[in-house]
Amino acid sequence: MRISRSTPCIVSLGLAASLAATPALAQDQPASEITWADALITVVGKPLDVPLGDRAYSVTSITPDMLANEPSQRLENALRLVPGLQQFRRSDARSANPTSQGVTLRGLGGNASSRALLVLDGVPQSDPFGGWISFPGYDAINLAAVRVRRGGGTGSDGPGALAGTIELDSAGIRPDQSNVYGDLAYGSRNSIEASVGTSQALGAGGLSISAQYARGDGFVPTIARQRGLVDRAAPYEQAGINLRFVAPIDADTELQASARTFTDQRERGFAFSDNSNDGADASVRLVGRGTLPWSALAYVQMRSFASSFAAISADRAAATQTLDQFNVPSTGLGARIEIRPSIGEGAELRLGGEWRRTTGETRELFTYVAGNPTRLRRAGGASDTFGAFAEASWQASPDLLLTGGGRVDRWTLTDGRLRETVLATGAPLTTTDFADRSGWEGTGRLGFAWDAASLLMLRGAGYLGWRLPTLNELYRPFRVGADATAANAALAPERLQGVELGLDWEIFTLQLGATVFWNRLDNAIANVTLARGPGTFPGVGFVSAAGSFNQRQNLDAVEARGIEVEARADVGDFNFAAAYSYVDAEVRAGPGQAAIDGLRPAQVPRHFATGSVGWFPQGNDSGVNLTARYVGSQLEDDLGLLALDDALTLDARAALRISRNLLVELRGENLFDATVQAAISGPGIIERGMPRTIWLGVKLDIE
Repeated sequence: MRISRSTPCIVSLGLAASLAATPALAQDQPASEITWADALITVVGKPLDVPLGDRAYSVTSITPDMLANEPSQRLENALRLVPGLQQFRRSDARSANPTSQGVTLRGLGGNASSRALLVLDGVPQSDPFGGWISFPGYDAINLAAVRVRRGGGTGSDGPGALAGTIELDSAGIRPDQSNVYGDLAYGSRNSIEASVGTSQALGAGGLSISAQYARGDGFVPTIARQRGLVDRAAPYEQAGINLRFVAPIDADTELQASARTFTDQRERGFAFSDNSNDGADASVRLVGRGTLPWSALAYVQMRSFASSFAAISADRAAATQTLDQFNVPSTGLGARIEIRPSIGEGAELRLGGEWRRTTGETRELFTYVAGNPTRLRRAGGASDTFGAFAEASWQASPDLLLTGGGRVDRWTLTDGRLRETVLATGAPLTTTDFADRSGWEGTGRLGFAWDAASLLMLRGAGYLGWRLPTLNELYRPFRVGADATAANAALAPERLQGVELGLDWEIFTLQLGATVFWNRLDNAIANVTLARGPGTFPGVGFVSAAGSFNQRQNLDAVEARGIEVEARADVGDFNFAAAYSYVDAEVRAGPGQAAIDGLRPAQVPRHFATGSVGWFPQGNDSGVNLTARYVGSQLEDDLGLLALDDALTLDARAALRISRNLLVELRGENLFDATVQAAISGPGIIERGMPRTIWLGVKLDIE
């Protein structure tokens, strides 16, 4: 994750991102302009302006300065500062299995597929096959800002934005910009991070090229008291290259072309647990800023994932390979167009359409005998969505903004299949072609923002959202340790309904925001426990006595209600920030699911809190930042038999500018080496997140 060099940096709190939810902040600076030394500087490569209607919603922005103060320098950890945002696992992309890195908001977890839509320059980023997020793929990108919009139903975002949207914007380029930058850091356990890049203005356009590399020997994921002979450190190695080109087509129209590629290699801390994730993306966007603002986007995503799995003996003395998911090729295609015709002063209209297509297939070897696989499985399919949306916002009075919109989507699931054969002979064991399916989904959103007093704004919204099951959920059975989970080609789309009411208050340098919400997620997809081993079960085969048999199923619903609070204050050279969220979530089970009815969904903590203090004399980027994070206990399984303990961690960053071009920094993650429980397997084996990690680095920027 590279921090944008296109704006002057005044390094502030890592957590202060939370407070950009104050809608007035989003309006102080137009999206395509930056105020620098009282002069207006136009920046190329930016999207259309932030919609007028966003004032009515709960939005948190993370600026480049805030990203800079994240000690790990990783996007997934910066996002953990946002109250209400939850990742399926507490570990980050250096040690977690890539398939567990889904993102959601407001207690709608319990599934590793993302229920929040992450987009980069308008392009959806969920893995085309599995719906998880490949976070190492963003480490080489020069980001300008991150915006988290909570709640579903935003017409322009469409399917996948069930719980909200996370928008990543690449940095723009100034007309006279010409800089070269590089970072190098060395950390605990022989870890290295390095990046290099350049941004060059070319006529009225520009070119940005950046590259990143990271590796580490890793730590032992299993906690010390439970380790055996099989347990070892889990190394990682990740790299990426990003290219972005911007050029004017005419006085009002701009071409933005992007391409990136990344590779991610990890191990899970024992033999036969290695995995790899490679990707390449390309997109072209046209942005028109004349009397009729418009944008048109087309993109392609290509992914290749591989992972190995093992069974570990009860005494953790031996690991035996059980599955080799040797290739999961997948492709995402899409196109989107939006226009904003003028409908009068103080009003905005957005009209658009979108198409998305995903295809993918898992290819894996299984049923190992004497260390050798005996069977081959191939499973996959395709999905398409076609949508049209309209949204209108109106400044009804100087104090009142009204906004509303709707969207209609047509979805199809085609070519679903499962093939299992005997490796030695090629004889078929399973030949299943799942019926094609299709349907219509309607979503919408209504909201208001009312300046109730000179310092106080009230806002509220109601919304409907939806998500199509991923190809992974529909067609691929999987195993984690001794537990086996069957796929379910009959899964129905998830549907969300929700309401929220919030306020934003600001006086002098103190900013306060609070939001209460209620969400109901119908047809929530979860891994439901059906039986315990030993035994042979449909769709997965034999499960040992140490494991459970599960199936992906639609629950009747998950209901979640709660509150999110964010605060920030600047006092002289000091910055203070705090955030808190409380979520009361409950499963409403369907027929045959009585054992989980009324329980809290797996992986959903009730309490989350974070606080930061920073000291940066005279607004310089030399200073110190401390960030504390607390996450409450959460259930590990759907039956509530296993629970992860709560965790409190402290991170820090100290920076010293040596010269105009050189900055030295010392960073610390989890300074008190707290045990952050990230997972518990069926036998009760506890996996931990990142232990104490210290970094010493330098940043070079030459203009």
